[in-house]
Amino acid sequence: MRVVIAGGHGKIALILEKLLTERGHSVAGLVRNPAHAADLADAGAEALVADLEKATVDEVTGHLIGADAVVFAAGAGPGSGAARKETVDRDAAVLLAEAAEAAGVGRYLLVSAMGDHLRADPDTFDEEFGIYMRAKAAAEDALRARSAPRPTIVRPGLLSNDPGTGRVDLGDRTGTGPIPRADVAAVLLALLEDPQLDGRTVEVIGGDTPIADALSVLAAR
Repeated sequence: MRVVIAGGHGKIALILEKLLTERGHSVAGLVRNPAHAADLADAGAEALVADLEKATVDEVTGHLIGADAVVFAAGAGPGSGAARKETVDRDAAVLLAEAAEAAGVGRYLLVSAMGDHLRADPDTFDEEFGIYMRAKAAAEDALRARSAPRPTIVRPGLLSNDPGTGRVDLGDRTGTGPIPRADVAAVLLALLEDPQLDGRTVEVIGGDTPIADALSVLAAR
């Protein structure tokens, strides 16, 4: 399987790239900064230089030819300002979907964010976080409205850098809770290798169920 990851130098992406490589898959990461190529190489991934805030659909399409799946793991990050929440977390996610369709990529995994349907009450969150949440919600809506590729949306809980446990709580709704980035990456790997939840929107936090079992239980519902 050939997988291309947008936000290829992010923490979750680097873990996922290593996991995919260890499983014998071909993986590449889209990065803005060519200097990050060495870190991707250490994870076993090819670096494809593309700034999703500036690139055209045609430019990104060229990077996706031959891919079986794309993963959007990019994010503007804390302190990046309101404008970049929209150009990265919303617009770049949509651009990747347009390019994936043009390249004939059939599968799209979106790393989103957990919230009350992601539509933040401006009185509940600070302004920048509210914009981030609404940008994620808009990206989800835009992807669901497309005929292809059909998105699988993953909403993780509060991310940590703790070691992964391989055990999660996975569901249509889980409630809030923490989860190591390593376990999010492992869930993404499992979803890529097992398409039974393709097209679903799932939430994931730390839990007691082995990841493969959690996928099978949810798929049976």
